[in-house]
Amino acid sequence: MKNVLITGGCGFIGSNFVKNLSVHNEYYPIVLDSLTYAGNKSNLDALKSNGYHFVEGNICDESLVNNLFKEYDFQGVFHFAAESHVDRSIDNSKEFINTNIFGTYNLLEQSRKYFSKHSHNFRFIHVSTDEVYGDLDDEGFFTEKTPYNPSSPYSASKASSDHLARAWHRTYGLPVIITNCSNNYGAFQFPEKLIPLMILNCLEWKSLPVYGDGSNVRDWLYVNDHCIAIKAIFENGKLGETYNIGGNNEIKNIDIVYTICDVLDDLKPSNKGSYSDLITFVKDRPGHDFRYAINAEKIQKELGWYPSESFESGIKKTIQWYLENESWWRKIQDKKYNQERLGENV
Repeated sequence: MKNVLITGGCGFIGSNFVKNLSVHNEYYPIVLDSLTYAGNKSNLDALKSNGYHFVEGNICDESLVNNLFKEYDFQGVFHFAAESHVDRSIDNSKEFINTNIFGTYNLLEQSRKYFSKHSHNFRFIHVSTDEVYGDLDDEGFFTEKTPYNPSSPYSASKASSDHLARAWHRTYGLPVIITNCSNNYGAFQFPEKLIPLMILNCLEWKSLPVYGDGSNVRDWLYVNDHCIAIKAIFENGKLGETYNIGGNNEIKNIDIVYTICDVLDDLKPSNKGSYSDLITFVKDRPGHDFRYAINAEKIQKELGWYPSESFESGIKKTIQWYLENESWWRKIQDKKYNQERLGENV
């Protein structure tokens, strides 16, 4: 099997990707994760212990990353590790600058040194977000040519890391490919994000806080579809290119919340009433982008990738997973996160 480095492999998307790779038996993942609040080693419990190797550490640690490149004959790097929550970036932007910018620089630089001494196939997949593009009005879509216009400290730090990755390809010839995805959802997502937050608040009969009037629009991508796309890009994508990955599911935030309530009313009805009774409109997030929408024609035409899950099928699978894995999210609450609002320290 081919050794690959997966940063942030104990996080939401990263752990789902490690599991996706394990199905194919082609790659041996070396998982590097610093196990911050959103990193959870138990996300990989379903895998056999010999199916991956875990290293606890920070991507900003030059010595650690350098030693990993010396120890393993890597065929590629999948860079998922990032501070990723907009509200947290409003409260504490420094962590986002350190991890997303300096951490990416360190990985790129250690990859460059390694690649300069190895002639075999090697690829660096830099996983990013559509938030780097800013926002849209009622019309139009993000393409790979859309100018960057980030709004939050989070999206600005990711935009910076994208620019670094692109520069390391153009200047040093490092075989980099950048991906920009829409909002992911699915199993193992930390409950600070909209969908798991609403699910858990429903289950605990807490208010469902909706920013502003709930009219902000996002494109939603089921995490397993995202993982399949990244593998396809690693194996067949063009070096130096950017690929947008979208779910073709533009939905208003308020409609997401109503959908979750309707599904839970069916799967786990409450004797207190409909879960939609818990919806509460709250003060909007500072700098809240209005609409994201991805044009994913490039990856569809070049690589033949299309999302397999509709939002209707994906959200039911996601809600069912949280219903069946209460012990997972209860442990998160034991670590003092109880779905409180963040991003108000402005």
